[in-house]
Amino acid sequence: MADYAKDVLVETDWVQEHLNDDTIRIVEVDENPALYAEAHIPGAIGFDWKTDLQDPVKRDFLDPDAFGRLFGSRGISNDHVIVLYGDRNNWFAAYTYWYLKYYGHDNVKLMNGPREKWISEGRPTSTEVPQFESATFKAQDGDDSIRAVRDEVISKLDSSTSLVDVRSPAEYSGELISMAGYEQEGAQRGGHIPGAASVPWAQAVKEDGTFKSADELRELYTSKGVVNGDEAIIAYCRIGERSAHTWFVLHELLGQQDVKNYDGSWTEWGNLVNVPIEKDV
Repeated sequence: MADYAKDVLVETDWVQEHLNDDTIRIVEVDENPALYAEAHIPGAIGFDWKTDLQDPVKRDFLDPDAFGRLFGSRGISNDHVIVLYGDRNNWFAAYTYWYLKYYGHDNVKLMNGPREKWISEGRPTSTEVPQFESATFKAQDGDDSIRAVRDEVISKLDSSTSLVDVRSPAEYSGELISMAGYEQEGAQRGGHIPGAASVPWAQAVKEDGTFKSADELRELYTSKGVVNGDEAIIAYCRIGERSAHTWFVLHELLGQQDVKNYDGSWTEWGNLVNVPIEKDV
């Protein structure tokens, strides 16, 4: 991992070697939460990204107190190293990583490869839900240096800030407005934010879901005009999980300092009144 800017990845063999390490809490967060019950890494705690990690009424994060109570109730303290993984090449694992960073928890790693990689390698799995004693987890005030909101995105149009749309080419072009099965996360309008570069999140990973080398990643994002020296970058997708994956690549693996995830993303932008939209590719 020496070629990456930060020591934030752990390999599957490292995770297996630390299954009984009480200083670590392994956490699975899937796009399909039902997968956790079918099989998970032994000792892994399962979070449902929608029912556990989101405010139950408004579309927003849990507040710091609620976030801290959630993690503490599952036996996770501020002293634990949290190792995250999940399905779909770690979409929501990366989202939870970013979420933890937002609330000031730096002792967090992402497994290099999703749950599918763990299973395909024949590593141990369990259906047992671990029971840990409650712990104290205190969330800090949110770090707005890594989170963008719509008014900020609007203010950055026609500026030197790089916008990167990490959705599929069909979503970027406006050909596809709602993804099948995700209609509740769709928008009334298709297209992309003006000036945004199209770099689908999947271009950052290999076939098995592990990340490409730092040199390959830097070439990818530089060639698309996303990385331009120290200029600010804002990533977005549909609801913020795929763009959190790209945020992880840019901020954590490549060490770009000023990178934000716009978790309102296209579900918000495509439903706003009187904001500019482009469809040209």
